[in-house]
Amino acid sequence: MPTVSVGRDRLFTALGRSYTQEEFEDLCFSFGIELDDVTTEKAIISKEKHLEEEKPTADDEIIYKIEVPANRYDLLCLEGLAQALLVFNGKEKIPKYTVANISKASMLKMHVKKETSLIRPFIACAVLRGITFDEASYNSFIDLQDKLHQNICRKRTLVAIGTHDLDTLQGPFTYEALPPPEINFVPLKQAKNFRADELMEFYKSDLKLKKFLHIIENSSVYPVIYDRNRTILSLPPIINSAHSAITLKTKNVFIECTATDLTKAKIVLNTMVTTFSTYCKRKFEVEPVEVISFDGKSSVYPDLSEYNMEVPLSYITGSIGVPLEVDEVTSLLKRMQLHAEKAESDEAKISVSVPPTRSDILHPCDVMEDVAIAYGYNNIPKRTLSSLKPLPLNQLSDLIRYEIAMNGFTEVLTWILCSKKENFEMLNRKDDKSTAVIIGNPRSSDFEVVRTSLMPGMLKTVGHNKDHPKPIKIYEVGDVVLLDEKKDVGASNRRLLGALYCGANSGFELIHSLVDRIMEVMGTPFVPVGDKSGYFIELSNEPEFLSGRQAKIIYKGGRIGIFGIVHPEVLNNFDIPDPCSFLELDIESFL
Repeated sequence: MPTVSVGRDRLFTALGRSYTQEEFEDLCFSFGIELDDVTTEKAIISKEKHLEEEKPTADDEIIYKIEVPANRYDLLCLEGLAQALLVFNGKEKIPKYTVANISKASMLKMHVKKETSLIRPFIACAVLRGITFDEASYNSFIDLQDKLHQNICRKRTLVAIGTHDLDTLQGPFTYEALPPPEINFVPLKQAKNFRADELMEFYKSDLKLKKFLHIIENSSVYPVIYDRNRTILSLPPIINSAHSAITLKTKNVFIECTATDLTKAKIVLNTMVTTFSTYCKRKFEVEPVEVISFDGKSSVYPDLSEYNMEVPLSYITGSIGVPLEVDEVTSLLKRMQLHAEKAESDEAKISVSVPPTRSDILHPCDVMEDVAIAYGYNNIPKRTLSSLKPLPLNQLSDLIRYEIAMNGFTEVLTWILCSKKENFEMLNRKDDKSTAVIIGNPRSSDFEVVRTSLMPGMLKTVGHNKDHPKPIKIYEVGDVVLLDEKKDVGASNRRLLGALYCGANSGFELIHSLVDRIMEVMGTPFVPVGDKSGYFIELSNEPEFLSGRQAKIIYKGGRIGIFGIVHPEVLNNFDIPDPCSFLELDIESFL
């Protein structure tokens, strides 16, 4: 989930009132976001530089770190966040974003050359006219670009944003793709002229930009944008030109988004222009740019039209579980920046107009979710769905958990992945290559195979807690995975119960009594050897247990488990100094 850092005082000014931290946390919760942390600018810088944190002073700016949903690109900066919260609180109406009414002949033009299809084929552009920046809004403008680059742009692989001072340029513009030696310009924050191939080498030592070089460096042509005078605007997706850099004095901003995914480019462009058109002389108005493809096709950006859909009222109320009238639903949706009214075609439907800021609304379920957020999740009554029935295996697992806990055992949860050594060698077992599922590309040696027994994880738990007061009585109900040629995926899950006793003595009799109690609860009687009407135990000879101090559990003619005193060598492998007894039982056998 992305985290947005905003100045508390500036945010409260934008919201038109001050909040206590508790009040603001409640507002965030109601809106579906979260106040993740409260810090200061000095503390953030100290942490980034790994310095000792300085004590906050009275004039330190308080920074709120707010966690927002990953698909809410409109909330990635203070301006979008404040606008959404003002509408949510009913202090402002939903903004109406418009494209300036100018003729195609008067529009700025962006001509796209055919060679761009070899590297980065799409571009979308727009202009913010008469914009006024102060230091805070300028920094927010730059920060939003960085947030979008990391999020929807997928580290500039899908979309790269370029912003330029239009007054330093002359249209029309051309978007081209040329061999690297033919591209020469002074990049942003540099004074020297570089050839594009030299620039690639130069930025290999740049901590911020080197991670983007791979996107184009192996291509025979690099994308580049020129103005009418062949002045370079940018070398996307790497760096803009110093010539057109925006400053606090910039009044007209030209925005270009080059992309490998046109849909993403449109969303990114819309997010940038709608968010910062609030600072334009004509508020919420954006000047369009005509993009002319090499094949003569023409497109005008940005597209700020609203997307319309009709959603059945029954779908919304049925999914949320709250009986709401049409007027209530439309009122709640307006708080979430969605225009809504009763559908003319059907009174049982809601007509919803989705503004260009809400690219996350794709389906009626997204509309339903917004209604639930505005209504308040805590206000929705809890109920058990009539159609929701737990699986028999899960019901049985819960019953067994309850029974073992009543016998004084504490539940543990261990990793389902482990190393080959833990699964075999440390248990004195040999790997016959026909039991365990091997992880093809493990991230570490600790996660090489899927466990075939609960024993390694439980012994590791005791080994890491050997200083805990004795006795230690733990259990786990969990899945193991075994190779199985009969299954289409080549493996099958089995639900097992593992129980372990560790103390001054082995506790073998306690583990044995636990077996008897589980069988009694399952309604399975103890019967003579060979009788299939219940269960009995037989001597076993497994290497992880002491010889002569172990037994296998036979139920309906088949082995379903084993228990015994753990072999001293196994205990030593897991660094456990005290004797232990262990039980493992296949509980699926009782279904």
